[in-house]
Amino acid sequence: MSSLSLVAGNCGRGNGTDDQSFEFGWSSYFGKHLFTSHFRKNSFRRLNEHWSKSLEGSRIGNGNRFYVAAKIKKGKKHDYPWPDDIDPNISSGYLTYLSHFKPLDEKPKPVTLPFEKPLVDLEKKIIEVRQMADDTGLDFSDQIGALENKYQQALKDLYTHLTPIQRLSIARHPNRPTALDHIFNITEKWVELHGDRAGYDDPAMITGIGSMDGKSYMFIGHQKGRNTKENIFRNFAMPTPHGYRKALRMMKYADHHGLPIITFVDTPGAFADVKSEELGQGEAIAHNLRAMFGLKVPIVAVVTGEGGSGGALAIACANKLLMLENSAFYVASPEACAAILWKSSKAAPKAAEKLRITAQEHYRFKIADGIIPEPLGGAHSDPVWTSQQIKCAIIEAMEELTKLDTEDLLRHRMQKFRSIGGFQEGIPVDPERKRNMKPSEVNMLKAADIESDLKNLKKRILEAKMPSDPITSKAIAKLREDVEKEITDTFISMGLQEKNLSKPGAYLGLKQKLEKLNEVNRLLELKEKTEKLKQEINQKVPAEVKAKMKILNTAQDKLSKGDPLDKDLLEEVAKVKKELMEALKSANLEILGVLSSKIEELKAKIAKGSSSSEVAKMEAEIKEKIVAALDAAALKEKVENVQVELQSFLETTTEDKVPG
Repeated sequence: MSSLSLVAGNCGRGNGTDDQSFEFGWSSYFGKHLFTSHFRKNSFRRLNEHWSKSLEGSRIGNGNRFYVAAKIKKGKKHDYPWPDDIDPNISSGYLTYLSHFKPLDEKPKPVTLPFEKPLVDLEKKIIEVRQMADDTGLDFSDQIGALENKYQQALKDLYTHLTPIQRLSIARHPNRPTALDHIFNITEKWVELHGDRAGYDDPAMITGIGSMDGKSYMFIGHQKGRNTKENIFRNFAMPTPHGYRKALRMMKYADHHGLPIITFVDTPGAFADVKSEELGQGEAIAHNLRAMFGLKVPIVAVVTGEGGSGGALAIACANKLLMLENSAFYVASPEACAAILWKSSKAAPKAAEKLRITAQEHYRFKIADGIIPEPLGGAHSDPVWTSQQIKCAIIEAMEELTKLDTEDLLRHRMQKFRSIGGFQEGIPVDPERKRNMKPSEVNMLKAADIESDLKNLKKRILEAKMPSDPITSKAIAKLREDVEKEITDTFISMGLQEKNLSKPGAYLGLKQKLEKLNEVNRLLELKEKTEKLKQEINQKVPAEVKAKMKILNTAQDKLSKGDPLDKDLLEEVAKVKKELMEALKSANLEILGVLSSKIEELKAKIAKGSSSSEVAKMEAEIKEKIVAALDAAALKEKVENVQVELQSFLETTTEDKVPG
């Protein structure tokens, strides 16, 4: 578009006045100018790069003429689509200049998939050995060769036994070659066509004409981005209704001119936003499905990545469906399927296996007509080799299809899709078939198991010498993790965030685990209090008492081993016992001798796992009797937290273990 400037001036003569002129301009096509019709009917002349014309009948009052001059100014030159330095000797591929798709300035960063991590260690070792060889100048060729052979063998073993979810991760690899990558690798000439003739050109759907081995084909495909910026521009290969209508327009164009159609499928699905639904997303896909079965030219579809639902099928109703070795075709993504059936996307590997999404499964069920091999490591490890394999498969399929006439070609396409799936006749179906819809009980603990685990935990807590028993801590952590996981899964799957879980018989396993966890927490609190009491007792007991306790412990050890006690030791033990009793009486603590039986009974109830209400009641009784027997507030505090346990220990040790 050029800029047209008009200059109007008073070209008078004989009046001696200065010319008065004005200039106005606008951007317009010359054929649509206000004075175009006048310029066509009358001649005009060029002066000093200006076009001027004397308008008839236009005169000023003083008899002067009114002239209009126009000058065409050159606009800013755009370097698209043809560059200035194009090679004049180029023999093929020159139409690539008509595409926005250019090589990236920087190579994409390598991406390691989760299951490929074992190969990373071998790569690091190879790099380290090579670096060592460069630094030292020594010959490590044998070691490097052995590591490389080991790496190749590990790579072969890994990619020979891939699971469906692993193949899907390869199909979604960020560096996997896109549709335009394959097109540029297999065509000699290529020109991209744009627009749906309805006001928009969807970048997620690419169309164009290219030639292979001298024959022209119509190429249509989903286009993913090679980086974040391109993915946003391409909408992650999720077309809108405009994209499917653009594809349909090109299919009809190819059908009219007799061009065979080649489609590349690589999309998670159609873009299902509100605007797309308002513009008729479902209608556009359905129109494509119906129209493709009536096209009179051969159609070959190649699944290069992932094909999701109707968004992929809208350009895949072909005579031949070919799939790359690590591609996937599905009606719903494994993540969506797992979220629907198992209430969690973590079950995606299981869903991928059940959905039969791989190329091998599609070929076995005769949905795919061929599997195109990929190099070890996936198509992104050698894109050019993969593209050549695609080209060979397409040419072979086209040679077979071009031998069919129009009627046979249409029948071939219809029969391909009619043969997918199957049915059986004559087998009665039970209309009231019962289905087990109960939640899975694989991980649910039984009542006997819970009681056994609870008993073992109680025993370990009571017998533990230290407050942090690693075995007990691990078991409690596992129990808490199980409870939290079951609560989370239950709330998410059943929507019970605001509902009552106290319904009789509901979630019995969850309730048992919660009760078990509460009991364990209570025992831990009691254990912590016991340890605290022991520490306080050790701090408050004087050295003389500790020496006397040592004598008693020595006598107890000999008795436990069956050794006889000599006369001196017996006298000393009796003396110590008498002194301790007198000391306790002087401290007004003789009440503990009366309450020792109560304390023992309390310990027995705790060991048996009695209810918390019974234990609390007995503790209250003991405290009331102690408080009633004591007057001083300081003595009350000592009895409650320290000396109760000390006196109980001394009484039981001296009376039961040592002969009098």
